[in-house]
Amino acid sequence: MQIKSLQVLPWALLTAVACVSTTVQAQAPADGFMAALATHCGQAFAGRVVANQPASATPDAFEGKALVMHVRGCDRPTQELRVPFHVGDDHSRTWVLIRTAAGLRLKHDHRHEDGTPDATTMYGGDTRDAGSVQRQSFPVDVESVALFQREGLSASLDNTWAMELEAGKRFVYELSRPGGRLFQVEFDLTTPVALPPAPWGSEP
Repeated sequence: MQIKSLQVLPWALLTAVACVSTTVQAQAPADGFMAALATHCGQAFAGRVVANQPASATPDAFEGKALVMHVRGCDRPTQELRVPFHVGDDHSRTWVLIRTAAGLRLKHDHRHEDGTPDATTMYGGDTRDAGSVQRQSFPVDVESVALFQREGLSASLDNTWAMELEAGKRFVYELSRPGGRLFQVEFDLTTPVALPPAPWGSEP
């Protein structure tokens, strides 16, 4: 009987450890963030600029434009979500959130009206810490730095993007960089709006 107990115990212990590991993985902030955003799949929401510092000397591309996010690409909601960001009649921007082994990756898919990629596209970064279910930050990655250098966008070499989410309440997209640059758009998740057109380069 003692021999049987010794044989059974390791299997019981391994099973318990596996269950704990699965629970911890399911509760990872990255998974919670993706799951919370996925609850809005198929919905669109209006936004407004809540921070834009320092003020630009040139006309602001967002001023006076209807800002709408659309949680649209939800074929694999635990692994990838695509969220077009419409600025008036400009349907060139899509945020792409991807679950990685270490956390989350944010990429910006920019297209021309004919669907071809913009010269500055698929830039972004990976999370460097666990973040939280409510907020994830994405410092610029090396591929994006090389892209910005090639395109002469030196101001963007130290970019950090972030997203904040209170499911059913608000969503915030943020860009910041050293020197005081801060841009934030806040979307009201309490009131869905009419769905915008498909983003450029996507199927209707």
